[in-house]
Amino acid sequence: VFTEKGRGFEPAENDPVGFHTPAPFHRCGDDDVKFVSPGSPPAYTNIVSDAIKGAMARDERVCVLTAAMCAGNKLGGIREEFPDRFFDTGICEGHAVAFAGGMAKAGMRPIVDIYSTFLQRSFDHIFQEVSLQDLPVTFCLDRAGLAGPDGPTHHGMFDNAYMRAFPNIVVTAPGDSRDVQPLLDFALAHDHPVSIRYPKTNAETIDRDPEPVELGRAEVLSEGEHGAFVCFGALLPRCVEAAETLREEHGLEVGVVNARFLRPLDDELIGRLLGTGFVITVEEASLAGGFGSAVAELAVDRGWPTHGLKRLGLPDAFVDFGSRDALLDQHGLGVDGFVGAAREMAERAIGV
Repeated sequence: VFTEKGRGFEPAENDPVGFHTPAPFHRCGDDDVKFVSPGSPPAYTNIVSDAIKGAMARDERVCVLTAAMCAGNKLGGIREEFPDRFFDTGICEGHAVAFAGGMAKAGMRPIVDIYSTFLQRSFDHIFQEVSLQDLPVTFCLDRAGLAGPDGPTHHGMFDNAYMRAFPNIVVTAPGDSRDVQPLLDFALAHDHPVSIRYPKTNAETIDRDPEPVELGRAEVLSEGEHGAFVCFGALLPRCVEAAETLREEHGLEVGVVNARFLRPLDDELIGRLLGTGFVITVEEASLAGGFGSAVAELAVDRGWPTHGLKRLGLPDAFVDFGSRDALLDQHGLGVDGFVGAAREMAERAIGV
């Protein structure tokens, strides 16, 4: 059986890749469309693609591999400019990871750019071909978090758990747009495997002078006498907004920490925070085995108090379809959810 993508609609017939998941558009007759431009900031996918392209221009060892998602990962410009260092393995994620392991062993600095939910297909290859051999492969996990209307098959909910399952892998996430380039530069200079997760959304930028990226060190955006949000990933701007609301409307001083690293954790900072107030961990991923679990495990192993610890993330269930914002709000990962969680913890843990 041969299928023709876009059959019956001429613009899609002429551009089946572009119309795989098109942006909203107005139909202008049978043979033309006008796309709706929201005029919003660039998506994380575009920022990562630009960072990869810049790294490839600076270092001939850097190459990029994807698995039939050149368009989705915005790698078309890289394919055209660096055809000898761009590899599309087709829908063979396991082969892409094994291929990258071999390239790393030969002295290259490969980047595996695959959706979080699709990288799950190469779980054994991450173990055998990269982690076990401790090879410098960089994993860029696109669509890590809620993929909106693509639904439960595409939500990248589980990579925090599966990427921290094996030794040697450093697990990272940018808190905003300014973290992307430094984290990629760190990964490509690191002599061990590194993963970088980022969601399917437009990137926000927090007004600050970012601290340099240092292995296992979080970035403290603000201190709070009552508690702190410790955020792993792109929900960081929402944490900043929630902290401002708590201060202005509820008299609570809650700090904000950009974790940057899930592994290794900033154990010194986490120990200090748990000893001085409540700590709310935040992640756009399944709570089972994720960032909050890693913090809780660290606290238990060190004998630190955990009565003031609360984990926020996605439930131990498959999340249905919906816009990213609506799904985040539904699961307590919007500003109102953060404010409510902090007020609850303040009342329970410190009696404010």
